[in-house]
Amino acid sequence: MSLDAILLAGGRGARVGGAAKPQFRLDGETLLARAVAAARGAGAERIVVAAPVLEPGLAVRWVREDPPFGGPVAATLAALAAVEADEVLLLACDLVDPAAAVGALSPLPADADGACLADGGRRQWLTGRYRTAALRRVASRIPDGGRDAAMRTLLGSLRIELVDAPAALSRDIDTWDDLTAAGGSVASEPEEKP
Repeated sequence: MSLDAILLAGGRGARVGGAAKPQFRLDGETLLARAVAAARGAGAERIVVAAPVLEPGLAVRWVREDPPFGGPVAATLAALAAVEADEVLLLACDLVDPAAAVGALSPLPADADGACLADGGRRQWLTGRYRTAALRRVASRIPDGGRDAAMRTLLGSLRIELVDAPAALSRDIDTWDDLTAAGGSVASEPEEKP
């Protein structure tokens, strides 16, 4: 099965005062670059980032939902149009360790439309692997391009296998405290090389 990836990186960052969370840095890399590397490491051929162009040097395709800030379903539907593979990784770009999260998602069983991480039974929709055809089938029925729709509107009717995983795999950065706890930093420009 071929694999592409949709990375969601265009949120408002409301809990961090409007800062661009995908540009936060961990271990010298932006969260976005870490997510791109995780998707590539999983074998994604094409990576589509739903966001304004945040890092022009990344080898990705940039798309934006219209109007912007329509939420993760709207962003996913906008990016889905650029996906060509049989399966697609769907990742939020604020994960602390996207490589470990993606590593927990193996190829899909024949009887499933997708799989997502679950910690304590809580579905982590935005850390998942889904069949492109199944997503397109449901997406065609969602009104208003998915604007302000809940992720369960897109994924709730699909046969999703839950992958039990420790909470650490779905750990993300939503607040300044989360960034500090992860040992991250904010950089308005790329760090200088020594």
